[in-house]
Amino acid sequence: MSEHRRKPPPPQGGGRAAARRGQSGPSSGRRAAPRGATGSPSDSYGSSSYGSDAGSGGEERPYGGRAEARRAAQRSTGNSRRRTADNGGRGPGGPAGPGRGRGRASTAPGKKRLIDYPRANRFGWRRWVPSWKLVSGLCITFFGSLVALVGVSYAMVGVPNENTAAQSQNNVYYWADGKQMVATGTGVNRQNVNIAEIPKAMQNAVISAENKSFYTDPGVDFKGIARALVNMAQGGETQGGSTITQQFVKNTYLSQDQTLTRKFKEMFISIKVGTKFTKPQILQGYLNTSYFGRGAYGIQAAAQTYYGVDAKDLTPSQCAVLAALLKGATYYDPAGNPDIDTAASQKANYQRSHDRWAWILEEMHKDQHLTDAEYQTAIKKYPMPQGRKAVKGMTGQISYLADTAKKYVLAHSNITETQFDQGGFQIYTTFDKDKVNALSAAVEKVQKARLDPKNREKDKYVQFGAASVVPNDGKIVALYGGAGYENNHFTNNADTSGVPVGSTWKPFVLAAAMQYGTYKTSPEGVSPLSKYNGNDHLKVSNEDGSYVLNKDGSTFFQNNESNYRWGYITLRKAMEQSINTPFVQLGWDVGMSKVRDVASRSGILDSSFATLNPSFALGTSTPSAIRMADAYATFAASGKHADPYSVTEVKQDGQDLQGFSKPKVTTAMPEDIANNVTDTLENVIQNGTGTNAKALGRTAAGKTGTTDSNKSAWFVGYTQQLATSVAMFRENPKDAELLSMNGTAGVASIHGGDIPTSVWTEYMKAALKGKNDLGFPKANKIGEIADEAGAPSPTPTPSITPSETPTETPSATPSETATSPSPTVTETCQFAWNCSTDGGGTGGSTSGTSSSPTATETTGDSTTRGNANGGGNFFGGSTG
Repeated sequence: MSEHRRKPPPPQGGGRAAARRGQSGPSSGRRAAPRGATGSPSDSYGSSSYGSDAGSGGEERPYGGRAEARRAAQRSTGNSRRRTADNGGRGPGGPAGPGRGRGRASTAPGKKRLIDYPRANRFGWRRWVPSWKLVSGLCITFFGSLVALVGVSYAMVGVPNENTAAQSQNNVYYWADGKQMVATGTGVNRQNVNIAEIPKAMQNAVISAENKSFYTDPGVDFKGIARALVNMAQGGETQGGSTITQQFVKNTYLSQDQTLTRKFKEMFISIKVGTKFTKPQILQGYLNTSYFGRGAYGIQAAAQTYYGVDAKDLTPSQCAVLAALLKGATYYDPAGNPDIDTAASQKANYQRSHDRWAWILEEMHKDQHLTDAEYQTAIKKYPMPQGRKAVKGMTGQISYLADTAKKYVLAHSNITETQFDQGGFQIYTTFDKDKVNALSAAVEKVQKARLDPKNREKDKYVQFGAASVVPNDGKIVALYGGAGYENNHFTNNADTSGVPVGSTWKPFVLAAAMQYGTYKTSPEGVSPLSKYNGNDHLKVSNEDGSYVLNKDGSTFFQNNESNYRWGYITLRKAMEQSINTPFVQLGWDVGMSKVRDVASRSGILDSSFATLNPSFALGTSTPSAIRMADAYATFAASGKHADPYSVTEVKQDGQDLQGFSKPKVTTAMPEDIANNVTDTLENVIQNGTGTNAKALGRTAAGKTGTTDSNKSAWFVGYTQQLATSVAMFRENPKDAELLSMNGTAGVASIHGGDIPTSVWTEYMKAALKGKNDLGFPKANKIGEIADEAGAPSPTPTPSITPSETPTETPSATPSETATSPSPTVTETCQFAWNCSTDGGGTGGSTSGTSSSPTATETTGDSTTRGNANGGGNFFGGSTG
């Protein structure tokens, strides 16, 4: 048995009762014997394995059980060891001490812990209560370490250098084959100036607008930093510094990181800047490193870019305009920037710039930076900046290709426009140089052959936009954006907004009918052989048999381009000849919301949709050429859709940036539905309004489109290898308003089957040269034949009615190529709320044309480019 478990010997002198009697004091009449008087072994130090009181000079302690005995033995052993150590390991008497006879081995003393926690010599909950020494020590250590960390951080951070910050790098764009397309951002548009060369008005404009307490504050807004840190820690949007000093520091950090570490670093640098630099030096650095838009960094570059003067020659009024740009050049440049964000139209930007310009001048006046006379002079007239200019290398189609790729990068990363323009990025695009050149050559060839703007007034201001997309992939291989920056055309027509697509929308109506059916056939789809009334000037029926009404309660009528009486014809025939009335009634029967859903899944952005009224079926929506090509690519790929993309890879400092993986392919519609749409659109080229495309000499499908008042004309077509859209329109350069093309090219009106189809055919010949003619998959019969109410019952004879003969009265039937003036539209559709659950809209459109919606029907005026519909942003969203 272990020594610590040995049963204690019986007590001397009669046991516990005797011991109690010996302790009874006066009542016993006896005193306790002094230590060693009895001659008992317990009188010797270290001789007992229990009874620690005896070892310390006290009387022997009785025990109540084994557990208590063990604890007493352990305490006794500890005391014995300490005494042994004090006497050279030989007991209380040294080498000859009485403890030596016990045979107990000597033990080294226990080491004292640096941190006594949990606390020794404490039991129960007291072991876990730290001592005041521990608490105070930890506090001193923590705060000391914090002070040391702050000191080291302050010592290690460097202060910003405006000369270093002014150094920019190239952004290099590459073609799809990896060869360099263009390098931009050479740093030519950056130049530092001394504070003495910056007018006082510019300095004061910035202070009044950005940081009124600039000359008195410590350079750091601690409350603002705390809010930013909390917001970032919670996963919210990042926030910038609020003082000019903090903004100067931020301007010198060109990386895209927005982290807590960076915020702390910026804080330390700002504090250091506030102590090492004077206020004029800080203001100089801020104005030399700030971004003013149009690639201009610093006040000197901004003065030259916007007003063509040196910074020192700026007027107070001009200074206020430039100071407004610091709020965000994309939205405060009065020239507009719709290619970055459709909300940044020229009209909207001008208004924002004007309002902030007036506010800044008023603040300068309040702050006594302008006298009454100076303020009245400055506020008298808004100093309109000069227009944009092409930069080196950004000419021809290169400018639109680079801007399209830039928009894609900004939309798929956390890179800001300012950071992007500071350079250092390598952008690998999907653009095929040969196809881009072929598309540009096709536009120029047709323009030269058909248009004469010098001698024909109606040929002025004619523009084209086009895009080419690979089906089942989404990559944009070519686009045509306009005449080029060098010709003062800064809007990318391939990705523009505000140009209605007309009858090229009808395939989405047919696809929705085949997928969902009408209210009479649902859930069974409708066959394209179903018959609808193709006559002119028809009423549109609701599900209950009532007619759709105008807002004033009168009956709405839908018109065709001509009054030719087609009678009840198949939807296939109606598509072939682009007749309006069947598709308006079909769309109403299916539900315009379902038409919208099919178009959305095919690639059309929700922001480009017009109001869901009967005219919605005729193409009042305004998607871009890129999005239309991508949506038709869905038909070419038998219902498979991939979002359009223009960038495959982005690198910075040799490292790949995330967010540029290839878009996923999804199923937009069943295969049989897409193939039946394709079969119908093949017939449009073979027998209908798109016969000019037969010159391609290979299997193709497509659809023509023309809008009301002949303000735009489209052709969108495809093979299995390539889907391409071409838009043509006239635009007033002063207000971006669409103009009628009646009389353009010397003809009464321009239709989608005319010039746009010619451009498409010229391009596709070159783009597909040497490629096999793959044809299209077979279209299986789909849906049930569900004729419109009132259609004659089929007869058993196989005779074909005259209305189904495509060659009958050819001078009148091809509505997309008719040259007679469109009939006058006398009734405008402004529907009552009880028209239908799908809403109301404009009517009176003509065959092959579709009415442009009024301002009350859509989010914005669809005949003005850059409207609120925002159809031009091909990748989705508003930053770009």
